[in-house]
Amino acid sequence: MIKVDGISKHFGRIKAVDTISFEVQDQDNLILLGTSGCGKTTTLKMINRLIEPDSGNIYINNKNIFEQQPEVLRRSIGYVLQNNGLFPHYTVAENIAIVPQLLKWDKKKIEARTAELMEKLHLDANYLHAYPNELSGGQQQRIGLARALVSNPPVLLMDEPFGALDNVTRSNIHKEFKALDELKRKTIVMVTHDVQEAFELGDRICLMDKGKIVQSGTPAELLFNPANEFVEGFLKDQRLQLEFKAVRLRDLWGLLPELYQDQLNSSSLSSDIDLWAALESFKFSNEEIIRINKDQHTQKLVSFEQLMSAFYQYKQAMA
Repeated sequence: MIKVDGISKHFGRIKAVDTISFEVQDQDNLILLGTSGCGKTTTLKMINRLIEPDSGNIYINNKNIFEQQPEVLRRSIGYVLQNNGLFPHYTVAENIAIVPQLLKWDKKKIEARTAELMEKLHLDANYLHAYPNELSGGQQQRIGLARALVSNPPVLLMDEPFGALDNVTRSNIHKEFKALDELKRKTIVMVTHDVQEAFELGDRICLMDKGKIVQSGTPAELLFNPANEFVEGFLKDQRLQLEFKAVRLRDLWGLLPELYQDQLNSSSLSSDIDLWAALESFKFSNEEIIRINKDQHTQKLVSFEQLMSAFYQYKQAMA
């Protein structure tokens, strides 16, 4: 869906982005991860031409974005900012309606789509007449997300979208983010400096340093096959928890025991969840065995010990 081909951006003598290339597959979530000043936000802003690159090309759905008018391009891309970017003198309804009005949607269509998103994002319809400063940080961020999603763009860009939230609110929004069907149909590029957030939300990660991509791959590839000492050191302090979040139950499927029919009453988990969430299910329940569903007809039952054994086998195979 997105192809970035050799783009660079210099600000005076500073190389903010230095000849980087990457691709984002349709409906994947790519995370641009790195410390402050590594070039990740500049890269994101070049995808919707808020910043023009000095060289290179960017394609969205096989179309060169530099052959399109910037304002037309931006209307087809959702954009979520760290501090939500809501207009303080507009009501919530007016903020959400900005892009649909530019696209000349009729009033009923705008109202119907707004109501649909408010429900999906667990926001009371009464907030539509409120102003941003009357809402909590988490509510404002949900409104920012609704505004980015309202015209149903295929691509969503997110610049530190949860960075200004407290840990509890951020954790809750992460759960909603992963569950929201609207987002599962989008191709997303997200900027963050939060390693845990990157591993929890990303399908793939581009780790950047000094304007370059140091390594690009799945969370598991960065952890178990780091490209160099920089990657290894960047992830070192949180490594064990990251490993549990990088490995999904489907990755361990072939290493897990077969299902016994007399144990079908156990709690059920999807094979799409990560190992960390599965281990937490043991922590918060009294059951010694959990059932994992790969699909409607394929299931396995595991104990805590069997799950950890499969993880260590997987880790050894990846090394």
